[in-house]
Amino acid sequence: MAGAVHIAALVTPVGQLGLVEEDGAIIKVIWGAEDRGPRTALLNKALRQLADYFDGKLERFDLPLRVAGSDFQRAVCDAMLAIPFGETLTYGDIAQQVGASAQAVGNACGANPIPVIIPCHRVLGASSLGGFSGDGGVETKVALLRHEGAAGLLI
Repeated sequence: MAGAVHIAALVTPVGQLGLVEEDGAIIKVIWGAEDRGPRTALLNKALRQLADYFDGKLERFDLPLRVAGSDFQRAVCDAMLAIPFGETLTYGDIAQQVGASAQAVGNACGANPIPVIIPCHRVLGASSLGGFSGDGGVETKVALLRHEGAAGLLI
């Protein structure tokens, strides 16, 4: 049985992001979410890291994450977590890593429950930006890539 769910929100350059904690792990990022429940030590740490990311002081999050979903979904999220700040891969690159089709990888990226922290914005189509499931869609993806200095890819 799941424990208490706590949400802490932070206004960022890409909107108000709510970080959701359950049982000692971040399980979701929700655009437009409000605080709910007490702020735990983990939520405070996660908010600091998110603020530091947007302030240009952090390139890699160090948080316990739990991705609900299939083994495949978790494998794609692990592959996204391995993409360094400011770099990108294509859906096809990750497909080769996990032994699946680029379309399946694209679907798994779109289902990423922890965007920004699990950097699905760093995954592009072979000849396009691909999609982004967070508020603002591709414009938000572009903003995150520019923030990371990957904007040269967008010209």
